[in-house]
Amino acid sequence: MFISFTIIIVSLLSVLLYKGYKNTQQVVINNVSINASTITEPSDAQPFRVLHISDMHLENISITPEKLYESLRNQSIDIIALTGDFLDRKRSIPKLLPYLKVFNELKPKHGTYAVFGNHDYWLTHPNFIKLKQLLEENGCKTMQNENDILMINGKQLNIIGIDDFSTNRSDAHKSYEGLVNGYNLVLTHDPNIVLEIEDFPFDYLLSGHFHGGQINWPKPYHLVKMGKLIRMNMVKGLHQHHGKPFYISEGLGQTGVNIRVGSRPEITIHNLVLTSVVDQKEKTTEAV
Repeated sequence: MFISFTIIIVSLLSVLLYKGYKNTQQVVINNVSINASTITEPSDAQPFRVLHISDMHLENISITPEKLYESLRNQSIDIIALTGDFLDRKRSIPKLLPYLKVFNELKPKHGTYAVFGNHDYWLTHPNFIKLKQLLEENGCKTMQNENDILMINGKQLNIIGIDDFSTNRSDAHKSYEGLVNGYNLVLTHDPNIVLEIEDFPFDYLLSGHFHGGQINWPKPYHLVKMGKLIRMNMVKGLHQHHGKPFYISEGLGQTGVNIRVGSRPEITIHNLVLTSVVDQKEKTTEAV
């Protein structure tokens, strides 16, 4: 009787592990449109399209560079946003190169931007510098508490890269330095930063870090120590804090065990209207 029960349990666990591994190969491409209800744009206005990829974790990534390219080759992309946790170990650094080549082949009109995550900072300083150099030598602008300004059809887009919050590297004041007007797009790894930058204006924020729970069944209890957002049931997808929208990617790779339950690897394309809510309020006030 005991042996039969053990066989049943082992069989169920084997099936669960197999399905969990197969889930890592079922990459989902999600399209998200962000429009403030108070903003009016011409009906024929083209959205600004951001390809967002987070948490590649190259030790456990289940999509090849070739498949990644085939999945995205027909997409029109304005910028690519990479929000950290590229890898855990120095021997994985060369594995990043073919993926960076794919990002270049996708020809983002205004470039590729990257911030770092907590796993990237596990590297020793010389190896972290190698990672950063590899990104920059292959067309990525890395951002550690800094910003960049783009002019898109006469509108100012501020790309704000806030360094990793979970490792106490975030400096919002430095990240916003010199910015006054424009649409503020924040790139960061740990979404918990939204609870700390309530006094800083942003129109949209992209992040990752949680992997959608990765093993999100029945709930991602194992994430409870990863910040207040988990306890607020903000684990993945689109959310708002004080009316400001932010997105938590489920990530493209896995960490720890290479399985997913209740989550899927994710690539996201965000369609933005580049009119700042702050600017819109100023225009409304002027009109009155």
